[in-house]
Amino acid sequence: MNRKTMMFMFSLFLLLAACSSNEKDDSTSESQDEKAISKMDASFSGNKEPEEVAEVGVTDERKVIHQAQLELKVKNLEKAQIKIENKVAEYGGYVVESNVYREDEELVEGTITVRVPEAHFQDFLADSEGEASEVVGRNVTGQDVTEQYVDLKARLKSKRAVEERLLAFMKDAEKTEDLLKISSDLAVVQEEIEQLTGQMKYLENQTSYSTVTITLSQDGIVVPGIDNKELNTWERTKKQLATSANLLLKAGSGIIVFIIGNLPILIILGGAGAAVHWVIKRRGKR
Repeated sequence: MNRKTMMFMFSLFLLLAACSSNEKDDSTSESQDEKAISKMDASFSGNKEPEEVAEVGVTDERKVIHQAQLELKVKNLEKAQIKIENKVAEYGGYVVESNVYREDEELVEGTITVRVPEAHFQDFLADSEGEASEVVGRNVTGQDVTEQYVDLKARLKSKRAVEERLLAFMKDAEKTEDLLKISSDLAVVQEEIEQLTGQMKYLENQTSYSTVTITLSQDGIVVPGIDNKELNTWERTKKQLATSANLLLKAGSGIIVFIIGNLPILIILGGAGAAVHWVIKRRGKR
């Protein structure tokens, strides 16, 4: 192969390489233009491209919903309940529900449901158990909602960005039909923002305050004291005397009624008895 032929083939190779590079650049440019158009269409319709979704970051603090159930035996239910409620107020919490059930002086039970700040959750459990003479049961659960909270936060950020773009489009809209379309999309986005905000506030409330339900039962024996007010000695004596007098009067009245009411019969019976006695006595003398 001579030198001219080699030069010709090398020039042809460079020409083909340059053409391939131009076609590749054109293809890349067209692809970027299509993405830009798609992005504008998504902005106008209120939809978001995958590359516009806010990146989910790692939260500085985990979101955990804590709940606890305690079953305690106490010496004095009323005093223990007051101390527990005072501790709730001291920690900045609040009482959700409080009930007491009393069947008799010895059997007293109650339940109290409270919410305390997450930071004082363990301290409050320890304080409540300290009021018990016996801890019958203890159940503590925790639900990690960190991932759910971060997802809601990312979605909310994306929806707010869409809302801002729609508001900007609304200012520039000239046609009535365009304005109506943008208003409709904006209403949908704002409703979704309200829903996401509500869900986030609910999770924040549930994770900021822990719920504790305490069942209390009184295991002490109540010793009754002497109450002179309930003796009423003089009144009870007068009542008994009156009762006895009434019985005597009733008995005397009954005897009188019996004698007078049956006097004819008694006379006949008495006469007959006297006659029999006289006959028997006379026979004895013979």
